[in-house]
Amino acid sequence: MDLNAPHPHSVSPRGLTAAGWFAFFIAGSIFLAIAWSVASRAPLISIDAKVAAWLHQHATPTLTLFLLGVTHANSTVGVAAYALLFAAVLAKLREWYWILTLGLAVGGGAILNLLLKFAYERARPHFDDPMVTLDSFSFPSGHTAGAVTFYGVVAAFLVSRTYGAGLRAAWIAGAVFAVMLVAFSRMYLGAHYLSDVVAAACSSTVWLVLCLHTVHGWVRRRGVRQEA
Repeated sequence: MDLNAPHPHSVSPRGLTAAGWFAFFIAGSIFLAIAWSVASRAPLISIDAKVAAWLHQHATPTLTLFLLGVTHANSTVGVAAYALLFAAVLAKLREWYWILTLGLAVGGGAILNLLLKFAYERARPHFDDPMVTLDSFSFPSGHTAGAVTFYGVVAAFLVSRTYGAGLRAAWIAGAVFAVMLVAFSRMYLGAHYLSDVVAAACSSTVWLVLCLHTVHGWVRRRGVRQEA
């Protein structure tokens, strides 16, 4: 695939904008519902506890080792390193606006997640024989948030440079799978509840849409030919 190839025919800018804002409102609504449930200790809390207990009881050494690798590879440091490497590739391609999008999405998303953690101050799951031990707050998941913003920007860039609906769908599916794997690793290892990772995915999707829409809307307004 030639990343410098002309922009392929794709969905109209209006269609992409509509899809983005649809995802924005759906993800935002789900996040608000989960956040309210966590703050008010609604029945969702008991579901969280049951899922966490079931996963902990059915842990296996092989799967634990694999998911420890996944979670460490997608830590804050790991995602930051990937973002820097991707930014270097974008710089070589002279894709300055995509670098700006990447920085805002990943950096701003990390700050947003930290602010939400301190806003809700939810304790992490507790087990007598924990697989991981962390002192920070649980809601929402920082690993999941970082995965959404980083893999989301990568997928958006690749989709913008790819011919064929099938390959574009593959890039999106790959990003979704990567996020789901990271989210599951955090639940399985007992670092987060189900609602923590779902809320992180939703809040970061909202932030990702805002970054993509803001930067590339600004580019279009300036009359600079950039791929959305």
